[in-house]
Amino acid sequence: MPAEIKRSVTISGHRTSISLERPFWDALKEIACSEDISVNELVRRIDEGRDSEGNLSGAVRVYILAHFKNKSAVCI
Repeated sequence: MPAEIKRSVTISGHRTSISLERPFWDALKEIACSEDISVNELVRRIDEGRDSEGNLSGAVRVYILAHFKNKSAVCI
């Protein structure tokens, strides 16, 4: 797997950084674009809905996996 890329995002007015591999950043941008929202807004929603255990980067990966898994289930 490629190296992680760390980027800063703003969630509810405070800056934080997330480390994800490039394919996850690309998927996150794709999802945000399809929902006509910013990556920051999508990450804010993921953060708002996540379990308090675990980290934000992991929650983003799980969200992306679930998004595309649900999308492919519709196509079957």
